Amino acid sequence: METGTSQREDQRQAAERRRRELLEAADRVVLRDGPEASMNAIAAEAGITKPILYRHFGDKGGLYRALAKRHTDALLSSLRAALGAPAPDRRHRVEATLDTYLTAIEARPQVYRFLMHPSDQGQQQEQGFDVGHHSAPLLRRLGEELAMVIAERVELGPGGEEQARVWGHGIVGMMHAAGDWWLRERPCSREQLVQHLAELLWGRLAVADDRDGGPAF
Repeated sequence: METGTSQREDQRQAAERRRRELLEAADRVVLRDGPEASMNAIAAEAGITKPILYRHFGDKGGLYRALAKRHTDALLSSLRAALGAPAPDRRHRVEATLDTYLTAIEARPQVYRFLMHPSDQGQQQEQGFDVGHHSAPLLRRLGEELAMVIAERVELGPGGEEQARVWGHGIVGMMHAAGDWWLRERPCSREQLVQHLAELLWGRLAVADDRDGGPAF
């Protein structure tokens, strides 16, 4: 009985170890090819055939979800550390959090593009893969995680949980949209972008004067 249990545990650990090795091979291909990364290239990098890769992940959607979880877990860990780090005030903590997200996508732009953007010749045509269908849950997860931190750290009074969720998803949407645009065009430094976004969060838009004295929008 104990021998059978031990063998099953050994098999489970071996399978987890092999899965990690395959994900590391996939990461190397994604870093090289970005959104053009294919199952054929990943299988070749791992030294296996594509059917074996399918056996571990099912299809490209399964592999994508595994990679997305791997990178989202790492990003969330970094964001939690930034939110929990000592800071002179709340604004500095928010700036550190914004900078953590932007630093992550700047450091590995090919991974970011693989997770967030379809490729005309790559993922969309392979196994009918739809990146948008898979990237939306990733952003929702980030939004929910940030909402929990806001609810824990900021006293919002009655209805605070709902407000925290709105803020969490809104801030993630802002970071994603602004970061995506910035990564493509590089109109300013990362530090400047952090300051601009922090100004927006701190209500600068509400108190700024209108140029012509009329309605702002």
